Amino acid sequence: MLSAGLPQGTVPKLERPGPLRDRVYEALLELITTRALQPGQHLVESELAGHLGVSRQPVREALQRLNTEGWVDLRPAQGAFVHEPTEDEADQLLTVRTLLEAEAARLAAANAGTAGITALEELCAQGERAVADDDVDGAVAMNARFHTKVMELAGNAVLAELAAQVDRRVRWYYTPVARQRGRQSWIEHRDLIDAISARDERRATEVMRAHTEHTRKTYHEREK
Repeated sequence: MLSAGLPQGTVPKLERPGPLRDRVYEALLELITTRALQPGQHLVESELAGHLGVSRQPVREALQRLNTEGWVDLRPAQGAFVHEPTEDEADQLLTVRTLLEAEAARLAAANAGTAGITALEELCAQGERAVADDDVDGAVAMNARFHTKVMELAGNAVLAELAAQVDRRVRWYYTPVARQRGRQSWIEHRDLIDAISARDERRATEVMRAHTEHTRKTYHEREK
């Protein structure tokens, strides 16, 4: 058990082939994003290395990279800690997300075909099942896949690239409110599918904007 409180079995051993430091980076970033490693938790190199089945060197390199990207704070004489996002940081990112996703919804309404709409309906059904099963991790994963699919249906590569840059942090902020958003989030997804299916660009934009704003508001009102 890590002193940071990471549950046993959460971290799989990494396979050796490939650039190990990149794989360690991705593993740690996923643990932070899903909040298996909580904001403010101390990250001990030797313990992380043991759980990942690697030496301390790739862990140290990964922590340096995560520090550069704002996921980890390196404190002199104290070590590495998962970054604790401020309310302003969250607000700024979620506001940008609203702008990107609202435009993606508009474009999806203009461009999506039958196959794309069917894919959204299938993802929505999976998300609804996850909520019914109280599977928070599953609901978060399906939420991310649903929004990625909307972005894909928008058909704008530049918009998709910008959205990909904030996707991980959106998941980071969404995880602690996923249970609170619960079924209502997927009702809003259904409304969005209806707007896209009707090719109603204005309605799709409005629904997505309201949907992402609900998440932003819920994040700020969450229990800390």
